[in-house]
Amino acid sequence: MAQWHSLQQLDSAYLQKVDELYFGEDFPMAVRHYLSSWIESQDWEKASRDVSVASILFQNLLENLDIQYSRFGQESESFLLQHNFRSFKQNFQATYQENPCEMAFIISKLLMEEKNILNAVLLAQEVQNLQVQPNPMETESQQDVQKKILELKSKVLDMEHHVKSLEEQQDEFDFKYKTHNLEGHTEQERKEEMRVLQDLLNKLNESRKNLLVGLRNILAIADALLVSLVREELVDWRRRQQKACIGAPENVCLNQLEQWFTVNAECLFHLKKILKKLEELCAKVTYDGDPFKTERPALQKRVDQLLTDLLQSAFVVESQPTIPLGKGPLALRTNVQFSVKTRLLVKIPEMNHLMKVTAMIDKDVQQVRGYRRFNILGTNSKALNMAESTSGGMVAEFRHLTLKEQKAGCGGKGSNDGALSVTEELHIISFEALFERHGLSVKLQASTLPVVIISNSSQQQSAWASVLWFNMLCTDPKGLSFFSSSPVATWPQLSEMLSWQFLSVTKRGLNKEQLRMLAEKLFGRQLSYENCRLPWARFSKENFQNNNFSFWAWIDGIRTLVKSYLEDLWNEGYIMGFVSKGKEKTLLKKQQHGTFLLRFSESCKDGAITFSWVDHFSNGKSNVRTVQPFTKNDLSQIPFVEILRNFQILVDENVPENPLKFLYPNIPKDDALWKYYAENDADGENPYKKYIKTKLIIVTSDKSNDVQSAQSTDTINDSLATPDCPGDALPQSTGCATQNEEAPPVTEAMQLTPSDELVNDPWLSNIFPQNHIDLDNTDFFHQDLDDNSVYPVGIDSSSIEDHPFTSEFFGSNPLPTPVTTVTTPTHFNAVGYDQSPLLLHY
Repeated sequence: MAQWHSLQQLDSAYLQKVDELYFGEDFPMAVRHYLSSWIESQDWEKASRDVSVASILFQNLLENLDIQYSRFGQESESFLLQHNFRSFKQNFQATYQENPCEMAFIISKLLMEEKNILNAVLLAQEVQNLQVQPNPMETESQQDVQKKILELKSKVLDMEHHVKSLEEQQDEFDFKYKTHNLEGHTEQERKEEMRVLQDLLNKLNESRKNLLVGLRNILAIADALLVSLVREELVDWRRRQQKACIGAPENVCLNQLEQWFTVNAECLFHLKKILKKLEELCAKVTYDGDPFKTERPALQKRVDQLLTDLLQSAFVVESQPTIPLGKGPLALRTNVQFSVKTRLLVKIPEMNHLMKVTAMIDKDVQQVRGYRRFNILGTNSKALNMAESTSGGMVAEFRHLTLKEQKAGCGGKGSNDGALSVTEELHIISFEALFERHGLSVKLQASTLPVVIISNSSQQQSAWASVLWFNMLCTDPKGLSFFSSSPVATWPQLSEMLSWQFLSVTKRGLNKEQLRMLAEKLFGRQLSYENCRLPWARFSKENFQNNNFSFWAWIDGIRTLVKSYLEDLWNEGYIMGFVSKGKEKTLLKKQQHGTFLLRFSESCKDGAITFSWVDHFSNGKSNVRTVQPFTKNDLSQIPFVEILRNFQILVDENVPENPLKFLYPNIPKDDALWKYYAENDADGENPYKKYIKTKLIIVTSDKSNDVQSAQSTDTINDSLATPDCPGDALPQSTGCATQNEEAPPVTEAMQLTPSDELVNDPWLSNIFPQNHIDLDNTDFFHQDLDDNSVYPVGIDSSSIEDHPFTSEFFGSNPLPTPVTTVTTPTHFNAVGYDQSPLLLHY
């Protein structure tokens, strides 16, 4: 009975195909059901080709029909089945007695079609398993739902059998009641017949009551299942979708929910058919006190209400509104197309392309002064269909909708003159559809999460900040006034969200140490940050650490930089990132010579990265050196890995050497980065060197006042020019090393070579006595830097800072440390040293 049993476990869509197989009178389904074990054990294909085998099987079939007929005779409630099997035998004898091979062929074909149906089911399940990544750990709630689903299906299947048995029982009573007066009987015989009829009616009444009790129990299970689906599983999915919209690695696949909703709906529709069947039975046979008359209408109303609640909850927004090349969902822009997808979690193939979904915006929002209004342009109506879903779900995907702001009075556009900014104003896009089937008409409605609508790309960063803050803290999907009194975020909430921002664009979020560094920047050094809170204004509006941009603007700039240029290094965990300058020096001085680490600049809005390394000297001292941060302009032309690979300094006897030996804490640089190096060209050269021009400046710490020459090597691309971080570098035109966040303190031993401009300046006459250095007799070759200026030897730092030439470039900034200078495309940065002569270059 394996094959027939498997067919009975299928969903209604496949059971419908089985019903179609046995729709005709060639081979009744009842015979297939009661003789299934014997039928499946015979070789009908061989019999269809061999008359002798077919004749034997035909006679065996008639014998099995007789046996089953006898079994029915022993069961008082199987009168109708006994009658039917007698008819089946007579029909088989009349049809196949002369040609048993035809019967064998028909049965063989039916069995083959049944196998095809089962194979189609298996294939569909395999495809779904490949497309859906199952949750490795089912929650207790999900296990409970699965148990209720199985129980509901089993109960409904049993109820169907009970209804069939009841129908047979009623037909038996009806038949005997209509025939008991056809033949003449004595009074005693008539009394006996009436007693038998009364007993049959009493049994029928009891069976009807029991069936109604069973129906109420099934409805109780369906109701409990609906509560679990709507109030627990669907609510949990909506929250997961909220978190996924802001980068969380949540599973938002709807296939499991769709399966549960569909089974529940199928069972309820099946109960609706059963109640319809009860109405028909009641119309054929009824009596005083008939429970079908009194209780069936209430059960019908309850089934309809459960179906209505289920269908209304099953209509959801599967994919939230998204524009191309945006930072994420829910941040929309006027006159830019966006896409959004709705889905009905009840899969009904018969409704394919029959339900129209219509999109609208701010349908139920009250008129408020300053609140902007929008129109949806494009095709805002679409039919739910199964073609646009990889899993065969009922979806309607809108791909080409746009928003246009409505005009206010006097012919001008609407303006936001309320207390909220444009990026704090929230809107909702809603969808409506009408479900009509089996006498049920249900209006369906689904809504997106609140969206932020901007009109300019410059507002995108602020808009995304609003989306993050709302979906991090608010669980009310219609809380449009959220930013009127925005709640504060705890550090655990904020840290989790910040980590998602990096995880959503790379394969790695923020680790505990990086999050601790960020917390220290926001709240200062504390033992624990669990109770720290950050208001909305400090997150996205107020300036961060004396910069002219917010904390979020800084984080978003770094996130964009990592996504565009540093993803490989970030995924490997090679970028420490948010370490402070003080912590950086502490970490590096404990490591071996040449250890370097990678961190982000704290003063660049659009994101920048730099590296620092440690030198250890024979006298036991250590020095940490840092280069000018690299911005997106630099990294768009030269990969950061190539900068690390080719960075060099000139040490004793002008021998070039790369000081970067070990990536923190102790990974050999080439072992860490080799797989990201560019391949050499046909000449064996690094392909990036031809596009790089590096300026070399030789300086000396020798107190004999020997002047060394500043030389220039052929390298640099003039397009790699101006750094875009004012806090990190002077404009290229100065050509000077600048004091910034990476510069160490000035030391007295540091000396530089004077420029011609400074030498001829009368202001220097008091600083350069002739017995100190004879500039006119010095063999001095000077290759111009960008502004023809270098620092004079022996000048006191306070004197140079007061000179009008230097004040033009340095303003109120302290004097740059006169030390060895590195430029990697036009990156000038002062770094301390205790060794000479020394040259840094890239």
